[in-house]
Amino acid sequence: MISYVLRKLFYGFAVMLGVVIVVFFLFNILPADPARMTQGQRADVQSLEAVRKEFGLDKPIPVQFAYYLNDLSPIGFHENTASEQQKYGYVKLFSISKNHVLALKWPYLRRSYQTRKDVAATLLAVIPNTLILAATAMIFASFIGIFLGVMAAVHQNTWIDKLAISFSIIGISAPSFFAGIIIAWVFGFVLSKYTGLNMSGSLTGYDPFKGEVIIWKNLILPMVTLGLRPLALIVQLTRNAMLDVLRQDYIRTAKAKGLDKNSIIYKHALKNALNPVVTAIATWFASLLAGSFFVEYIFGFNGLGKATVDALETSDFPVVMGAILFIAFIFVVISLLVDLLYVWIDPRVKLN
Repeated sequence: MISYVLRKLFYGFAVMLGVVIVVFFLFNILPADPARMTQGQRADVQSLEAVRKEFGLDKPIPVQFAYYLNDLSPIGFHENTASEQQKYGYVKLFSISKNHVLALKWPYLRRSYQTRKDVAATLLAVIPNTLILAATAMIFASFIGIFLGVMAAVHQNTWIDKLAISFSIIGISAPSFFAGIIIAWVFGFVLSKYTGLNMSGSLTGYDPFKGEVIIWKNLILPMVTLGLRPLALIVQLTRNAMLDVLRQDYIRTAKAKGLDKNSIIYKHALKNALNPVVTAIATWFASLLAGSFFVEYIFGFNGLGKATVDALETSDFPVVMGAILFIAFIFVVISLLVDLLYVWIDPRVKLN
């Protein structure tokens, strides 16, 4: 078990490193000039050079990449000064020279080009909204999808089965951005008098008497939009897995013993059919963080996705890099947790 976890952690580290390399050099071959985006088109040469020097953009790209890796690494080389220690919050391990130390620290995501604020603080302010959106969308998709999948399998080849399959096909075929536009227009505009929902709005708002408040109704339309595709996939996976399990000998034996139908379906069959469904749920949860980009932008939902799209529009690369690395980290962690969850659900599964 320990060797397996260590091996998965090594693979996860390799994935994260690959993401850093690809995204960093991709951003640096783009024609956009971050310095000009911060200063405007009429900025003078001196102002542009000052901004490039402030953010290290005046150095060759390989040198920039080496500095960026050093900032991201939990163990890095840093100047032995009070300002450097305050900037990175590092703990000195040992001195390399009179002016440099090897230090232990949290990964440093740098500062936003536009706001000059710490990227980690910027992302931490919006990540909870995205996690809430993704979690509620996944809960919505899981409960409805598993229920419909079970009903379709139990009532195979009936109108219930055909309706569930049709809904699943439509859900998989409809891209999130297209479904979001339709859902926002229908339920947030055409039927808003009856639904009480808005076409756009963030999870939090400001009340002059109560201060910052949570507006839960603004979560409904983005949640449904984001959950449609995983819901459709879960319906199909649950149906197919249940049909396979219901054909097994032990299910026929349970029926012959006169066990209650609901007990056979939900206690014996569904439990053994959950492995592929659990994988889909866990994988889709990580995917929802990436899929939330367009959904949040469409509904004006202030989360990680909207912050990243806004940063892309202004070439604020540190914010974009930080968001991408966070999503990649979530993928790596969930991949490990899914493998461990397999063993818990089905002890017959062995970790190799």
